[in-house]
Amino acid sequence: MKRITVIVDISPATPYDPAVIALCAEQQTELEARYPGTDEAPKGIDPQVEFVVARIDREPVGCAGLKPLEPRVAEVTRMYVRPAHRGQGISRNLLDALEAKAVAKGVRTLRLETGDLQPESIALYQSSGYRRIPAFGSYVGNVLSLCFEKHLKE
Repeated sequence: MKRITVIVDISPATPYDPAVIALCAEQQTELEARYPGTDEAPKGIDPQVEFVVARIDREPVGCAGLKPLEPRVAEVTRMYVRPAHRGQGISRNLLDALEAKAVAKGVRTLRLETGDLQPESIALYQSSGYRRIPAFGSYVGNVLSLCFEKHLKE
């Protein structure tokens, strides 16, 4: 069996980047399919969010965002990898890039939310050191939301 190495480039992006807009729209469509009849899919792209985009051969394949919540605390949001590129470690690379960005900005705690019907996301976050916490912010009272937190090392 021949092993192929894929080079993934992860670079910063704004909420207005066409790649971010397209990837977030795909994420929203997928969430609406996973949670039919609910209002689980995020609407719009928050202009406060700083994104990173993963590309293979200049093609955008995934994104993730960092949203400030309070001093030294931020939220990982809009984590998404196109289905054809899943299982290659791209989500973990995006998460690592966001954690490095957060540390550089003085953030010491990252929080995130995922849905209870996303076992692959839950597994990624738990294996990356995130621990379950009570719902925070707009997720309070949402029975489908699972919230996590990780304390970062300086």
